[in-house]
Amino acid sequence: MHNRRFHFPRASGRRPWRWPVGGLVACALMIASVALAANNSVQGAKKDEGFNTDAPTAILIEADSGSVLFEKNADELRAPSSMMKLMTVEVVFHAIRQGRLKLTDEFKVSENAWRKGGAPAGGSTMFAAIHSRVAVEDLLRGAIIQSGNDSCMVLAEGIAGGEKAFAEMMTKRAREIGLTRSTFGNSTGLPDPDNKMTVRELALLARHIIRTYPEFYKLFGEPEFTWNKIRQLNRNPLLKALEGADGLKTGYTKEGGYGLVGSAVQNGTRLIVVVNGLEDKDDRASEAKKLLEWGFRNFETRTLFAAKAPVGSVKVFGGAQRWVRVATTAPVRVMVQKNGNDKLLARIIYAGPVRAPVAAGQPIGVIKVWRGANIAVEEPIYAVEAVETGTTVQRAFDGASELMIGMFRAGIEKL
Repeated sequence: MHNRRFHFPRASGRRPWRWPVGGLVACALMIASVALAANNSVQGAKKDEGFNTDAPTAILIEADSGSVLFEKNADELRAPSSMMKLMTVEVVFHAIRQGRLKLTDEFKVSENAWRKGGAPAGGSTMFAAIHSRVAVEDLLRGAIIQSGNDSCMVLAEGIAGGEKAFAEMMTKRAREIGLTRSTFGNSTGLPDPDNKMTVRELALLARHIIRTYPEFYKLFGEPEFTWNKIRQLNRNPLLKALEGADGLKTGYTKEGGYGLVGSAVQNGTRLIVVVNGLEDKDDRASEAKKLLEWGFRNFETRTLFAAKAPVGSVKVFGGAQRWVRVATTAPVRVMVQKNGNDKLLARIIYAGPVRAPVAAGQPIGVIKVWRGANIAVEEPIYAVEAVETGTTVQRAFDGASELMIGMFRAGIEKL
């Protein structure tokens, strides 16, 4: 695995120091430096003294780029409680998108779903009547707005025949959308040793839902839902407490504590926050709100590389040329502090050298941008142009070069 580093210096009046590298890489560095340089601070912005939260685990990301603005124990696996219902509804959204399910389809409320998830259970419920039939659209509102355990159980039984089978579908679907560590034992988030998620993966799941299902995401912002003549308000406290808040989900179990996945839009920027493990439901609301307010107040979006603009080059083995330029399909944007104190580092990471022939548009690897110790953004890169197979002499020269490099590395490792 190869990686090539670009340093983005803190904004200042001094000329940025550059690595002694080839022209293409130096050009990419110059583009990024110009994007981040200029003024040392935005007029009126105060120096950021950092941020801390009482939440045992927390993360704040920008939804468009996925930039991580803040994290604390973000990869610690914990019980997600009812926040896990985001995965339940994603599976349903996906089935509807694929045409395997319709909003008007109706599922029967079994005695199991009524007794374990309905009124007799004493937990959050949409109060679906036993043996009644409920449309998928209403079950989704019950799960999202009212956090109904019965809603989720009815969906699980109707789609997969039972909760365990549905939980297996949840885990499979999680892997498909890039959640590599999350596991699920049921559809509700009620205590189960298999229910484990990190706040990072909850944030990624929320971002995926917002970007993939805009027609369904609006359900998370609906203020109330009435079913079986029982009116219930949306359980998300941010909807009334923060300008632009429009989702997503709260959660609580004794094992997991109080948690919240929230999102808000201000001045065209959407942020997503996740906190978990708090001991008081008021604290989860206040900590999530403070994180969002801090993010909106202290960060702004900068473009490091334009879409399809070369970000650097990678080495080619056995090619008519030794390097191939690489670019991203989407712009590489990152949220940076308005006061200019962020230190950024970019790396092109690829398995290489890349063997010729190389096709234009061929996936090569990724470019990762770090803000301090945190990965702020990651985008796939592709070859800008084609590279044909080289002559016999060129291939032999590359082979000898790689042999020497391998011997040198082996010698270093023995030291």
